[in-house]
Parts: sequence; structure tokens; C-alpha cells
Amino acid sequence: MRGADFMQDTLFSTRSLESFVPGDHPLRPIRELLNTALAQMDRVFDAMYAKSGRDSIAPEKLLRALTLQVLYGIRSERLLVEQLGYNLLFGWFVGVSIQHDPWDHSTFSKNRDRLIEHEACRVLFEEVLDQARSKGLLSSEHFSVDGTLIRAWASQKSFVPKDGAPPPSNGSKSNPEVDFRGKPRTNDTHESRTDPHCRLYRKSKNTEAIPSYMGHALIENRNGLVVDHRLTEASGTAEREAALEMLAAQPGNSRKTVGADKAYDSADFIEACRTIGVTPHVAQNNARRASAIDERTTRHPGYAISQVVRKLIETIFGDAKQHGTLRQLKQRGLDRADQVFALAMTVVNLRRLPKLMADSG
Repeated sequence: MRGADFMQDTLFSTRSLESFVPGDHPLRPIRELLNTALAQMDRVFDAMYAKSGRDSIAPEKLLRALTLQVLYGIRSERLLVEQLGYNLLFGWFVGVSIQHDPWDHSTFSKNRDRLIEHEACRVLFEEVLDQARSKGLLSSEHFSVDGTLIRAWASQKSFVPKDGAPPPSNGSKSNPEVDFRGKPRTNDTHESRTDPHCRLYRKSKNTEAIPSYMGHALIENRNGLVVDHRLTEASGTAEREAALEMLAAQPGNSRKTVGADKAYDSADFIEACRTIGVTPHVAQNNARRASAIDERTTRHPGYAISQVVRKLIETIFGDAKQHGTLRQLKQRGLDRADQVFALAMTVVNLRRLPKLMADSG
């Protein structure tokens, strides 16, 4: 007998959000790791808010929601809040019950500066990393470093002269047509009206210069976990400068190694690495000049190992751009862009840690 096509709602429900999530769902161990990290941030959260007044949306929920946005590559906070309203899995992860509507999307904007001021995303990254450190999952001797170009939330036409009149335009005021072709533009003479911190930069001579930031990550070679990160203005020296800063910040006095690609093959970088006790396992760039790396380094077996392992860092950036939120930033300004990048690097570790911890016992 054919059944009728109808749906009958009940007045009360006896199921909890927890019961809708399968026991082996991959978000379960990630949520456990995240909640452990957030529990260690009580002092940071207490300092962020006044002692009296109306209760705010819990910062733990905001950070869980932002983490979820990176995990699933949700393109906007408006869409994220919409998902929290009907996606039971998302509501369970963030902590929004069935009986309550999620907050307005503008809550993220109102709290963003507060999170930036207290470096909440940087602290969250460190708390997650501490869990890996307590399990002995981090190498303190062998590292790999690399940088990636991240497209800013700015257009070519937004770049105008710092001094003097902007180029002629016509059309609508909200989206004018600007004729800048054939006119030289550099970061010394021009800047973006919408995001003054981004810079025109191109990966090679065969590609166009685009408004960009540059993200940098340092991973340890044992398990490929991110141990430090930076987001800077894009420049030809930013990769090497950020790498030295991150390497110098690593604890311990033992000799260290760092694997890197040809972009780091410069005499200044090699010398600076050795000055701080780091052996540079940098790929040789013999295309136009003699490499700063010679047989004193390349003859060791560890050099070949570093050259293999260092390529794993590319998967971090590739996944964050293909499936995450780094293909093009939706925030403007160096501080806000850095917050997005910090969350992306935190999610890298949150994805890898459950299996590593399970294997380590």
C-alpha cells in the first residue's frame, strides 16, 4: 500500500542535539580538542568584557563558529549564521540549542576588534599546540618553512596615487570604470583606498600583480604540525624575514634544521640562519647565480630528507585555499587578515591532531 506524502510535527521532542551526531563523526574529537583549548582561555575572555552590563554572546561560541567556518569553507558570516539556524551538526558544534535562534551575523563584526585586541586567535592557536606538545608530538629540532600569496579584499581599480589626483573614471559611483592601463603603478607611489595595508605583488614575471598579503608558516617535520605563523605585507623579502623571526622564537638551545624552497637561497638568509644556530636545508637555486648552499650542507643525508618533508607544507596552503577561507580574504586590514590566517593555521592542527593522538595512545 502506498504511503501518504505528508509530514506530521510533534509538539515536543525528546531528542537532544548530541543524539543527532554519529559517535564516529570527525567533528567529535575536533570539538573536544577545541573545548579543551577554550577552557584554558578564561582569563583572556574575562579581560575582554566589562564586569557589568548585558550578557554578550559567549566568546567560546564565537570562536567555535569561526573555526567551523574555516573547517567547511563557509564563504560569509551571514551564511554561517543561517546554517546555525537549521544545521543540527553545526548547532551542536557551536553550542546553539534547538530551542534558541542563533545570534545576528553583525555580532561577529561587533566583537572582531575585541578578539583582535586580546589576540584571542593567537592564544587559541597556542593552546591547541600545547596539547600536541604535552603528547610529545612536536619535533624541537627539524622544521620546514614556506610562504604563500593571499589575495586581499581589494580590486585593481582601488589602487590610486598616494599624492595627487586619482586616475579619471566614469560610470556609477559605486563601481566606476577606471582606466589605469599603460600607467606605471608601484607600492611606493600607489595604495589601495579600500585596504591600505595590502600590496601589489606577483609570484613571477609571467603573472599579473594582484592586491595581496603574504602568509608564512613554520611546521615541525615529525608530524607536519604548524608551530608558528605570520601574516605580513607582500614583498620580495617578506618570506625570509618572517622565517628568521619564527625560527628565532623556537625554544631550546639544540641545533636546528630548516627545509625551504629556492626562494630562501640567499646569502643573507643562510648566514642569518647559521648565526641563530639553525642549519639551512634550502633548495639550491642555480638558475642565474651560484647557490649559497654548497656541498658542506648537501652531502649530509638529513639535507635530502628535509627536501622531501618540506613539500608537505604546500598541502597546508593548498587545502586552506581550496577548501578553507584563504583563497581570497573577506576582511580588510592587516590585523583582521592576520586573525583569519591564525584561525586557518589552528584548523590545520585541529584536523591532524585527533589521529596523531589516537596513534600515540
